[in-house]
Formats: sequence, structure tokens, C-alpha cells
Amino acid sequence: MDSSSSDTALRPGRAPLRGTADNGMKIVVVGGFAVGKTTLVGAVSEIRPLNTEETMTRAGVGVDDTSAVPDKKSTTVAFDFGRITLSDENVLYLFGAPGQERFWFLWDRLFSGALGAVVLVDTRRLEESWYTIDRLEHHGTPFIVARNNFGEPTHGLDEVRRALDLPDDVPLVDCDARDRESAKQVLIALVRHLHTRVEASQREGAPEEETTP
Repeated sequence: MDSSSSDTALRPGRAPLRGTADNGMKIVVVGGFAVGKTTLVGAVSEIRPLNTEETMTRAGVGVDDTSAVPDKKSTTVAFDFGRITLSDENVLYLFGAPGQERFWFLWDRLFSGALGAVVLVDTRRLEESWYTIDRLEHHGTPFIVARNNFGEPTHGLDEVRRALDLPDDVPLVDCDARDRESAKQVLIALVRHLHTRVEASQREGAPEEETTP
């Protein structure tokens, strides 16, 4: 399939999606309210991201906790969508999930068919990540956790791991969701994690070598 109309908003120097790109891979960026999911998708996408940002109104007062982000004026109400072309045949599709509790019902559909997920966390509100991790584990979706540093970190990575009760085999990385290179490194960390899991699964499924008596 040739490129769609969204490709008219390509970043400078980026070619349209090739007609040979028939292998789409899905990754979800998920986390609590206002942790930087829309920002990360926008930083790394090669096209202008499709998003469903809406202006926050008085209807959200008492529903959305904005105490940690008092300057936030808009929020995602469905999902963000971005794209990265890996090769002539392979394309990575990024879906940023809405963070507010009233939109969590959308997560199950977004997780469906995903290769893996990035859980973006804000150390000021780590408790908002517990449900996110629980749902990914329920779906059996592999994930990594990325600490988004919009400001100076208030907790060390070891503290974050303990607070989230993360197993040792779940990668925990630092990032700045505003920076394209930093966001790209998060995705690379996820791909490496997925590759490690596949290799481990293959080793476990390999037949034991016969020994000669």
C-alpha cells in the first residue's frame, strides 16, 4: 500500500512510506496522566503524529489530578499515532494510550496485537503506573519502563524498581521524552528486550542434546 494523506506532513528529509512496506509492527506507549506519552510519540515519529488532544475544561475538575502538572492545558482522549520506517519492508507503528482512568477501557484494544509496550513513568506519581503494569502483565504483553525526566529526578532507578516491584528482567531506563535521540533509545531498549525474550524462549524450547553412553 502506498503512503496515505498523513505523509503530506513528513519531517524534512523523510521519504514517504514505500509500497513494499507490508510488515507493520505495533508498539504501545502507556502510562499515567501527563507523563509525556504524546511528547515521546511526537519526538520520535517520522510523520506528524495523529493525536486526539483536546483542551481540558471544567468538566475534568475533580476527575483529573493536575496537582503535579498545573500548567497542562490539553489531554489525549483516544490515542496518539506515529510511525517509524525501519526498512523497505518493515514499519513500526506507535500508539500512545490515554492516561486518565476514565479512558482505561480503551487500553485492551490498544494492547491487542502489540509486540511490546513502553511504560512511561513520572517519579512524582509512581502509583499511577501500578495499574498500567498490571494490565500489561494480564495481557502477557512484554514491556520496559522508562523514567521520563522533564526535570531533575527525585528518585533513583533502584528506588523506582522497588516502588513498582519490577522483576529484574524488566529493563528500566532513563529518558527525556522531548528529545528525539533519547526517545529513540527507549524504543531500542524495548526491541532488545523483545529479542532477548525470543532467544530465551527458543533456548527453553530446544530439545536436549543426547549424550553418548
